[in-house]
Amino acid sequence: MKNTYHHTERIFEKVTTFITALLGNSITFIIVLGITTYWFCNKQFYTQNIHDSIRDVIVGISFLSLFIIQKTFNRFSGALHLKLNELVASNIKANNAIINVEEKTEREILELTKDYAEIAELAKEIDAKL
Repeated sequence: MKNTYHHTERIFEKVTTFITALLGNSITFIIVLGITTYWFCNKQFYTQNIHDSIRDVIVGISFLSLFIIQKTFNRFSGALHLKLNELVASNIKANNAIINVEEKTEREILELTKDYAEIAELAKEIDAKL
């Protein structure tokens, strides 16, 4: 049962990574922009009540915003990871096992978090003794 759950988690993480990359892709945005433009140019759009038309415009803009926000987040996240990796790699005393930690599974990250929580507790005890 535990092995099945672990396998399912790995598949889910791969799917979410793929979808995140897909939603942040500029080609995907262009395709969705074309679909949304087609939707707006549909003759039924112009024969609707003004409230329905305003609702459709708001929904279309919100839909397109999802792709723009995802692209911005992907770029920001990638830059942040590069900066942190550089800081970790440049510090001789740092644990290089956390470089590219964003590519680890959620379970592996939780285990590392527990390890670092223990290290933080030990550091507090040492500081209290000094």
